[in-house]
This record gives sequence, C-alpha cells and structure tokens, in this order.
Amino acid sequence: MTEIEEQIPPEAETEEDVYGLDPKTVAAALYAVEVGDRQRLLDLLEPLHAADIADILEQINAYDRRRLVLLYDREFDGEILSELDESIREEIISVLKPQVLAEAMRELDSDDIVDIVEDLDEPQQEAILDQLEDADRVAIEQSLSYPEFSAGRLMQRETVCAPEHWTVGETIDFLRNAEDLPAQFYHVILVDPRMKPIGNVTLGKLMSSRRDVAMKDILEEVFQVIPVSQDEGDVAYAFNQYHLISAPVVDEDDRVVGVITIDDAMAVLDEEHEEDILRLAGVSDESSISDTILSAARGRATWLFVNLLTAILASLVIDVFAETIDQMVALAVLMPIVASMGGNAGTQTMTVAVRSLATRDLTAQNALRVVRREISVGAINGILFGFIMALVAGFWFGTPMLAVVIGVAMLFTQIAAALGGIAIPMALDRAGIDPALASGPFVTTVTDVVGFFAFLSLASWVLL
Repeated sequence: MTEIEEQIPPEAETEEDVYGLDPKTVAAALYAVEVGDRQRLLDLLEPLHAADIADILEQINAYDRRRLVLLYDREFDGEILSELDESIREEIISVLKPQVLAEAMRELDSDDIVDIVEDLDEPQQEAILDQLEDADRVAIEQSLSYPEFSAGRLMQRETVCAPEHWTVGETIDFLRNAEDLPAQFYHVILVDPRMKPIGNVTLGKLMSSRRDVAMKDILEEVFQVIPVSQDEGDVAYAFNQYHLISAPVVDEDDRVVGVITIDDAMAVLDEEHEEDILRLAGVSDESSISDTILSAARGRATWLFVNLLTAILASLVIDVFAETIDQMVALAVLMPIVASMGGNAGTQTMTVAVRSLATRDLTAQNALRVVRREISVGAINGILFGFIMALVAGFWFGTPMLAVVIGVAMLFTQIAAALGGIAIPMALDRAGIDPALASGPFVTTVTDVVGFFAFLSLASWVLL
C-alpha cells in the first residue's frame, strides 16, 4: 500500500464511484491539499485525464477547490478549463494566476478558447484576451463577433487548405514542412484561388494515394459547407444526418474562415439533449449540482408556479362536481387513478413528440399521420386499461354502473392524453416556443381536466 493510500479516510473506500473516478482519488487529492503537499498532488493528478481532474474540481466545495488550484499552480492545463462545468469555470479563472492562465489558454485551439471566453463577464474576458498573442486575440475577437450559438462561435480558426491544382505529393510535402498545423484534423480542404472550398480529401485517402495523383481526383463524395451564421443546432443536425467528420465554414463571400469537427458538433447535440431533459422537467437548462441554493430554487420556481396555476384549474373542475362526490365517496377514491393514468400517457406521447421535433422526424408533411397514430395508440390503451379498471372497480365497490363509468372515462382520458401530448408540442413549435420547455404543464392540464370532467360528469349523469 502506498503512502497516499494509507492517508485515505476509511469511509471513502465504501463510497460508489462518481463520474468514473475512484472515490479514493478524490479523497487523496483533498488530503494532499489539506497538508499542502504539492508533489503528492502532482503525482496523483499527473496520470489523470483533464476531464477527470475537472470532475474532481466539480465534486469538492469552493474552499477546497480554490486551495487545490493554487497548489496545482503552473501545472494547470487549459484542457481542464474546457472540460469544466460552466457554473464553476468562472470561479476557477478568477483563482488562477495571470501567467498560469495565459499558458493554459495558449495550449487550446481557438474554438475551445471561444467556448470558455464567451460565457465570462467582460472583465474576465479581457483578462484572458490580454494574455493571448495579437494574432490569436484578433481571431478570438472576430469569432466572438458572430451571433451566439452560430457556426462562427463553434468553429476553430485553424484550417488545413490546399490549392485545387495540387497533387498528393505536393500536399504531403506541404504538410510535412508546415510548422503551424492544427493539433488534430481529419481533412485537407481543397480551395480555388479565391479561397472558396470545392471539396474535402480525407487523410486516409491522401496517404494511400500515389504522389502524382491529382487532389481533385480523390475528393470525398459527401461534402457540406457550413455558413458562418448558421445556427449550431442546424450544424449538429447536418453532422449527424450526413455522417460528417469535419466541414469547412465559409463567410458571406463563400471563403473559408474556419472548420467544424465532429467532436464539437456532437458536444452541441449532447448539450441540446441535456437541455431537453431539463426543460421537460421544468428546470432551467443552466442548472447544475454546483449551483447555489438560491439560484437552484429560482431556476425551478417559474414552472412550479405555472404548474400551480394549472393544478388550480383542474381543482376548479372537481369543485363543479363537489355535490356529486359528496353523494358517492367511491368517486374520490377513483379520481387519482384516472388522473395518474392520463398524466403518464400524456407524458409518454409528449416526450416522443418533443424528441421527434428536435430530430426533425415530425414535420408538417407527416403530422396528420402521426396524430392519427397516437390517437389510435391512446384508444387501444384506453380500451385495455379501461376494461381492467372496470373489473377492479366492479369487484371493489360492487356497483356495475360505476365500473362502466370509470372504464369509459379511462378511454376518453387516454385519447385526450395522446392528442394533447402530440398536438401541444407541435403547436408550441409552430408558434416559435420551445416545446421541451412549455409542453409539460399544458399537457398535464389537458389530461387532468379531461379526465376529471369525463369521469365526474359521466358519474353524475349515470349514477345519481
């Protein structure tokens, strides 16, 4: 057993791994910070990936985080900043010494620097930009001048281009002699004399071709050009739809100004999926476990208030039939079942609809067919579970007509849930409102109101 392992608190060995990290690693890092042993901390963090070090920083509290960063000092890697959650990145930057921050920034590609800088306050933006060389600063400032969430913000400025008349041999010689190639790239972009892209050549094709082969003859079949102002969501869709590895970004004159690679596009897809999940739950898309108590409460309060209003509306429907419920207590017992089944069915349909809208599988052309399908699914489930609930209610309360009432109400509720779950997200999307954010409360309201109204109105008509 090493000296570090001996100093690990025993309780750490029983905890489960978090984000793939061994809990003992986090405990050992905290111990090294506590005793101020810099060499021990370096030995511990040196074999770790930047993402794992970022995870350690995210898991510990702000006080320990500050001490760890100061102790780690000049070994702090720029990749760690790019891996950090945005909620604590600003805090880390404020702790880093200027010279350490400058060195960390120089290690990153331009797209990573833009990703870090764009979320900071202006004073911190200036602090980082001041540490860059003049050429790099101009490039970053130009990227920041493009609209937020656009291809111009997502792209990296470092490109590998070759004239359209070059051969494979000329291109390989150029690459071997170049001193400022990107750290990682997948294509050589073939351009005309005006720097307009005409195609991509993969590195595999380049290296496997004879030197005398013209670059034009080995162009990749699939080639997409990304306008600099295109929304990053559309960029990610293009990468996913056409299986792209990288794509050149062009300005208003169709000249190459940068390139987007698959890792950046997939990061956008992951962020959008995460936002959809959070918004479906009525949580701010910037929420994080690192948020303060007040910011977390504020981020969740808005849609909780909307839910409160919709719940009051459902309660008003119940109040209309208060006398009916007073005369037959069994109705109060069965109402939550109707509401619960309708709510779950509505959420299922809504989730499928929101995802289909995000992936563009649900369009105006196939909307009617999808609506008919969901209504049919709702009707089938309504008949199935209405029959089951009718049997349960019949045996439970010994009132045959009550069994008929809840069975029919269940059918109506399931159909309404299916229709609301598909129609509401589509209507919100058509109105320019994010369906992931706003659909939940409205779908729940539809299922509750229809379910309660169908059940209680049928009961008052048939049973009383």
